[in-house]
Amino acid sequence: MSIGIFNDKKSCPDNNKIINVLGKKKNVWIEFIDFIRENSSKLEDLRFYGKNYGWALRFRKNNKVLISLYPSKDSFIAQIILGKTESETALKSSLDMKIKKIIEGATEFKEGRWLFIPVKNRKDIKDVKYLLSLKINS
Repeated sequence: MSIGIFNDKKSCPDNNKIINVLGKKKNVWIEFIDFIRENSSKLEDLRFYGKNYGWALRFRKNNKVLISLYPSKDSFIAQIILGKTESETALKSSLDMKIKKIIEGATEFKEGRWLFIPVKNRKDIKDVKYLLSLKINS
């Protein structure tokens, strides 16, 4: 099973398909997308990351990926890669314990810890915004 719901390489989802699958969480998705566009990135594209990940809406700044969002049924997954310093700062912050557990449990690769955070409500968005700010300001 892939991280996102759209896992067919030959079928890139359009905005209507994404909004439909998000269901009740479409407003959270739209608000978060607007936040990213206004505060950090004008470069965005849909990218296929393979059958295990699926299609994601990717945001970049200066060719550096800031965050990728994988639509799911009634939610979405935010993927953000934090470096060592960013991870340490996040673990010392007032983030929700479930986010801290995701950080602690993530394998540390050369480019950092790959975090896959399920976004189900506005509290989750608040925490992901904080992590995004760490990435942008690093």
